[in-house]
Amino acid sequence: MACRVQYSVQNSLRLFSSSPNLYISLNFSTISSRNPIKHFTSPNYGALYCTCSTNTSGPFVLTTPLYYVNAPPHMGSAYTTIAADSIARFQRLVGKKVVFITGTDEHGEKIASAAAANNSCPIEHCDTISQSYKALWGELDIAYDKFIRTTDPHHEAIVKEFYSKVLASGDIYRADYEGLYCVNCEEYKDEKELLENNCCPMHLKPCVRRKEDNYFFALSKYQKRLEEILAENPNFVQPSFRLNEVQGWVKSGLRDFSISRASVDWGIPVPTDVNQTIYVWFDALLGYISALLEDKKQPNLQTAVSSGWPASLHLIGKDILRFHAVYWPAMLMSAGLSIPKQVFGHGFLTKDGLKMGKSLGNTLEPTDLVHRFGPDAVRYFFVKEVEFGNDGDYSEDRFINIINAHLANTIGNLLNRTLGLLRKNCQSTVAVDSTIAAEGNAFRDTVEKLVEKARQHYEKLELSSACEAVLEIGNAGNVYIDEKAPWSLFKKGQAGFQTAAKDLVIVLEAMRIVAIALSPVTPSLSLRIYMQLGFSEDHFSAVTWNDTRWGGLKHGQITAEPKPVFARIEIQTEETNSGAEMKKTTKKMEKQKTKKAAEA
Repeated sequence: MACRVQYSVQNSLRLFSSSPNLYISLNFSTISSRNPIKHFTSPNYGALYCTCSTNTSGPFVLTTPLYYVNAPPHMGSAYTTIAADSIARFQRLVGKKVVFITGTDEHGEKIASAAAANNSCPIEHCDTISQSYKALWGELDIAYDKFIRTTDPHHEAIVKEFYSKVLASGDIYRADYEGLYCVNCEEYKDEKELLENNCCPMHLKPCVRRKEDNYFFALSKYQKRLEEILAENPNFVQPSFRLNEVQGWVKSGLRDFSISRASVDWGIPVPTDVNQTIYVWFDALLGYISALLEDKKQPNLQTAVSSGWPASLHLIGKDILRFHAVYWPAMLMSAGLSIPKQVFGHGFLTKDGLKMGKSLGNTLEPTDLVHRFGPDAVRYFFVKEVEFGNDGDYSEDRFINIINAHLANTIGNLLNRTLGLLRKNCQSTVAVDSTIAAEGNAFRDTVEKLVEKARQHYEKLELSSACEAVLEIGNAGNVYIDEKAPWSLFKKGQAGFQTAAKDLVIVLEAMRIVAIALSPVTPSLSLRIYMQLGFSEDHFSAVTWNDTRWGGLKHGQITAEPKPVFARIEIQTEETNSGAEMKKTTKKMEKQKTKKAAEA
């Protein structure tokens, strides 16, 4: 094995010194004053990472993983991106400048193999699959700011410059390595973490023994620094039980890892050795930085970093936590760059209680779900019904029941019947300012408390709880209107008219607030609610979280003709003719009951 030099000379900043050979590197980064990330170094290496700045004026940079294009997008990648989009939309609502980054990871052995299997060349294969991600994100109302592809030329320039910086720091060396390699993970595995027959615990396929002459990154050199970072900054990895996992990995001892491949042609060449390509993870992680480059700007590391690095939040699946919470921070410190502020590892999705897989025939296709149920239903179910950070399960019956109960009934029906009463009795006109209508009314206090509760949950990435708080507003609105029974008050003439009219305004103001507070999760539904209340699309586009304050509906506002904002999902089943007739009769009876209730 080739020997390596154990030294770290950082070239970012030279301080005055009596010796021309003594360098101290300072890396000042912009971090949140609420969650400062401190960088540490061993005195043996002569490098100091200082991140004591309290400047919080930078953008909120949020990333999904760069999805591997060996196959089209699946529900797991859609789930991550829906969650990320909900977080990004909330951060925009509270006034943050957001840079929401997503994209595709397009190099490596699996990509070349997948292209060959489809009788295609790698770049054509990447173009097709990358476009399928963009198409799905469009159908799911994903409002990303940057879509990076690792085959973009400016990304390659950033990777090569970063590699050269790490090389200059003395953290790259060449060596022979023999071990068990998982092609699907694109990673060498420790035998102790493998299952029977050397199977990868993630992909359940046997690892293959390989021997290669590669370049290695000196990860072990950053053992102490990573331990200190994790101990001093408990919010760096979330949820907290993921932090415990990462600390366990680090404390068990870090091993240097290979950052090049000699047998893979489809990749970025090593700058100092054209016979090797850069390891796919060493390449792809840098997409978070290269994505920050502005169009037509010179592709260099300093320009990219100055456009928003470090990232505020890396949102990932728990299966790639080691790469983001161990490898990536060490790589960044080696290059003299700041580490991200937070890494959040969420759980996996199952279907009907079982792990999804083609062999089981129980895969969940996101495109199919969107086409059948619409983006709002898909987004709401997975954000509301999966506790963020934990594993979650999908079953179609539960999906339909939740969506019908929450979006069609609690929210949609409340809005529709209230607008119907306003149209029938007040010519669709708001009779009094919502502020005046709610004077001394306890319902307003309830709404204000719940919307503040929702904001706090969004801030803490407790997305399911945020949805629950907003849903509670809808539940309270239904209770309120049923108790007040404005339809009965209107029948009492002028004596009851003013009270009934105020009650309608109060409920509609609550629905306006629901539309804003739920808009990070269901943007299209929220827009429809806002337009039903008589606002324009431009009005909705301009709202901020401050608009959740009570008082948005004003006297004289004319609402739109009542139309359901969310239709119930009907369960389709195969039935006999007699059964079908029975179903039609039942539906007819339900419609008659609904009509009578609406008239009330």
